[in-house]
Amino acid sequence: MNKTTSLVLAVTGALLTGAAHATPKGEVLVLLSSENSLMLQDGKRYPTGYYLNEFGVPADQLLKAGYKLVLVTPKGNAPSVDVRSIDPQYFAGDDTEMRRIEQVVKGLPGINDTLSVKQVLAGDLERYAGLFIPGGHAPLIDLANNPDVGALLRHFHQAGKPTAAICHGPIALLSAQRDPASYQAALTRGEQPAADDWVYQGYRMTIFSDPEEQVFEASLKPQRLQFYPAKAMAGAGGHMTYAQAWQPHVLVDRELITGQNPFSDKALAKVLLEKLAEHQQAD
Repeated sequence: MNKTTSLVLAVTGALLTGAAHATPKGEVLVLLSSENSLMLQDGKRYPTGYYLNEFGVPADQLLKAGYKLVLVTPKGNAPSVDVRSIDPQYFAGDDTEMRRIEQVVKGLPGINDTLSVKQVLAGDLERYAGLFIPGGHAPLIDLANNPDVGALLRHFHQAGKPTAAICHGPIALLSAQRDPASYQAALTRGEQPAADDWVYQGYRMTIFSDPEEQVFEASLKPQRLQFYPAKAMAGAGGHMTYAQAWQPHVLVDRELITGQNPFSDKALAKVLLEKLAEHQQAD
């Protein structure tokens, strides 16, 4: 081995060692559903989970920016991917990029054994710089009606820390009211209840739109969803705005960042990183 080779190996080793021990910019909590089976109106179930790009693309950008991701689900179990989302159409037709993001997600610490929401609530919430909630239909099952999720959201709301949610992820915001389970139960009965002490009342936000949901629901025929998320959010008091179906659309109101659909992934990641930096500079 010559001196040049030795020097290259030494420098490379030092860089790798330094990277391994580098202090991250901060920790971002990623809230995912524990469930993978959505109940439909007729009692049948639809297999679901998180959307690969909605989770993986922002996660990849956060990691590249130097943040550590801490994964959490209600039960503390491994989250499931919606197999329909493993599709190059959500990656601008790039199969190679899709596979890269798939490996990024598979390599995340804790992806097969997350913290539970109760564990996170019992710990030091101040340690987290922000909260990120990916989409897929799974959040409709156990994030929108969950008092523990509501307690988590209220912490980030009161602290003014960036809280980002994409596609169906914003439905989790409904948990930040006094009785989210009753609110969702009324929705499934076809009622339009009033939200009870919702902390995001009057916020400007977006979520998967009715026209987009109708396209999805058409693939379920003759089955139907129990309720449409956009109507649920508007009924709770969210000031909803939407772009044309399938166009990227991200809204920011105070600490809250919401993205409309899967194609809002990169835009949402960009805004989340900006808001994290702004909040840390303010501190």
